[in-house]
This record gives sequence, structure tokens and C-alpha cells, in this order.
Amino acid sequence: MVVAVKPADSGGPGNENPSKGLKAWFYKRLPVKEFIETQATGYYAPKNFNIWYFFGFIAMVVLVLQLLTGIFLTMFYKPGEATAFDSVEFIMREVQYGWLIRYLHSTGASAFFLVVYLHMYRALMYGSYRAPRELLWLFGMLVYLALMAEAFMGYVLPWGNMSYWAANVIVNIFGTIPLIGPTLVEWIRGDYGIADATLNRFFALHVVAVPLALLLLVVLHLVALRRTGSNNPDGIEIKANLGKDGHPVDGIPFHPYYSVKDSFGISVFLVIFAVVVFFAPTLGGYFLEHANFEPTNIFSTPNPITPSWYFTPYYAILRAIPDQRLGALLMALSLVCFLLLPWLDRSPVKSIRYKGPLSKAFLALFTVSFLSLMYLGLQEPTPNMVILGRLATGGYFAFFILMPFYTRLERVKPVPDRVRFEAHA
Repeated sequence: MVVAVKPADSGGPGNENPSKGLKAWFYKRLPVKEFIETQATGYYAPKNFNIWYFFGFIAMVVLVLQLLTGIFLTMFYKPGEATAFDSVEFIMREVQYGWLIRYLHSTGASAFFLVVYLHMYRALMYGSYRAPRELLWLFGMLVYLALMAEAFMGYVLPWGNMSYWAANVIVNIFGTIPLIGPTLVEWIRGDYGIADATLNRFFALHVVAVPLALLLLVVLHLVALRRTGSNNPDGIEIKANLGKDGHPVDGIPFHPYYSVKDSFGISVFLVIFAVVVFFAPTLGGYFLEHANFEPTNIFSTPNPITPSWYFTPYYAILRAIPDQRLGALLMALSLVCFLLLPWLDRSPVKSIRYKGPLSKAFLALFTVSFLSLMYLGLQEPTPNMVILGRLATGGYFAFFILMPFYTRLERVKPVPDRVRFEAHA
């Protein structure tokens, strides 16, 4: 019996063998194609995203910008009491385009927090912290805390006068911790005061340790996002309604639809960012305080001593309480409250669109309180400002403490089975 054997595919034109060639060799060892197909063209996102969903992608772009500009700054920065301020001045005046790199980095820090705050606010509105996204929210909050640590240490490194005095205030807060407070403060400073050892420690943490932790948390945040899928303005789980092809009927491929949309969003952001960098990099002292253009002077205290604007809500809470230990405790609790959000919200619906008037009123109260604390933290602590700070602090905590009650008691609107979406004409 003779068996006919089909000759092997020659791989000629029009009949290419996919197992041959440099591209096939590369993809077999590094599955880039499969990654793109599963995470971009094969990843289906809700089709009713709005402008609030730009800020997550913008935050990623700003993170990359901060890492790149930070690398160039470390090439010329010299940590130390006698060298830090002069090295920053050298970057600004002598290094070619050093002023641009420094302003990109300093403005980028403020832009990072602005974008992250808007990203977090979107989560508050649409319930992106609710099940099944609790872990996604927790990783996001850990990113926020790591970002705060990174920004604080970076704020001290230029060794301007405000850097020095603000560092004294913030580091001494740790001294209010019972039993271990004084020892912990000395360990953080590496000395009996904010000095040379402190700058070296902060430089090592700012350049190596915290960025590594931040990048790890960002990766975990994205992995958790891909696992649960993105939330949407209606708070409806699109994976619960699949079509015959196995894809959500209310979803569209992330690429090219949202990749193009995000490209437009980042283009608008970069234009605004460039205008600030080139025409108002200090933004009247809000992005870079005037006192930070003066060298550290332990005999001259800036008036008032204030941190950067993105820390001022928590600083205002600290100043609003006469007892320093209680103020520090409330400041810490103001951050812990965010971590507890997935379990504080007892509403049967996620999105603010379908929640009752109480949830909307308390979210408005929180917004006004947070912005008021941000403003009050930049002002001198006069008696009137302290009273306003206490009122704003009360409004801030009322949003979280009363959430289990007003979200459970209020009447909510019925949630539709499908997401609401109106195509553009």
C-alpha cells in the first residue's frame, strides 16, 4: 500500500509559514502579539465612558514624565547641607535646558496630584470602589500614599527655606505616636535635627526605594483592573450580559476606540501642561513657593509655614485641632477613611446617578469641605481660619462616618439592565 505524503509548505508568497521568520521567532519567545490581543484589541471596556475616564491614562503619562525628568535631575543634584541648594541653582542656571527639566519635574508633581485627585473623585461618584473592585481601590489608595511619600521627600531635596521648615513640621508629627514617637523621629532624620543625614536618606528613598514600590503598586493596580474590568458611569457590570461571540454587548474593544480617545485627552492635557511650564511654572507660589528659592535659614521662619497645595487639606485638619496628638490622629484617620470606603457604602446601587438625594448632598459636602481645607491649609492660622478649618474637618469626616446610615436609608432610583449610551450624530 502506497501512502501519499503531502510535501511541506514552502512558505512562498501567498502561502507563508507562520512558524518561520524573525517575527515568529520573536513572538514565540516574547508573546507581545498575544498580550496586545488580550489587553488592547481583545479587552472590552464599557461603551459609555465619559471625560472622567481620561485621568487614569493621563496619570500613567505623568508618571513616566516624572521618572524621566527625575533621572536627568539626579545626574547633577548633590545631596547634602552644603551642596543641595547650590546644585539645584546650578541645574537652573548652568545646565543646558536644566531649568526646563526642573520645571517639568516640579510642575509634573502638582499635575500628578491634580490628575490623581480627579481620578479618585470619579471613583467616588460612580462607585468604582464597590465590589468586585475592592482590591483595585485598595491598590489605588496605596499608590496615592506612596505618591505622598515620594512627593514629600522630593519637596525637601531642593533644601530651600520652606523645604527645611516644612520638613521639620511634618517629621515632628511622627513624634506624637505614643512610646515610639521620639525614637521614630530620630530614625527618620538620621540625626537630632533635619540635616545632612536626612537629605541623604530622603534622596535614596526618593530616587530608588519609593519609585520601585510605586511602580509595583501601579502594576498591581492595573492587573486588578484587568481582572475585574472597568466600572462605568451607570455602575453596571457589563460582563454579566454577554453576546453570542462571548463579548459584552455593552462593551467595545479598548483599541482602537479608547486608545484614540485617550490620545486626544493626553494631547489636550499636554498643551495645558506646556502653557503652565513655560509661562507660569510656579503658578504664583502654589506649585513652587517663593521661600523655596531662598537657601535654608534656621533663623528665618517663612510666614506662614505651609506644605505644597496637595498636602494642605490634611495640614489644615492638623492645625484645626488644639491638641497636637489628636490632630495628628485625625490627619491619619482622614486617609484611613478612604481605605474603608468599600465597606462603608451600603447602598444597593453604585453610581451617583441612581443614588438618592442624601448621597448627593453628602458628596457635595465632602467636595466643599475638601476644597475648603485645601484653601485654609495655605492661609495663616488666624482664629477665624481655625474655626473654618474645624467646620470643614467636621464636614469631611461626616461624609465617611455617616455613610453606612444615609446610603442604607435613602431611596434609590432603579438601575437599567443596559448601560445608557447615545452615539454621536
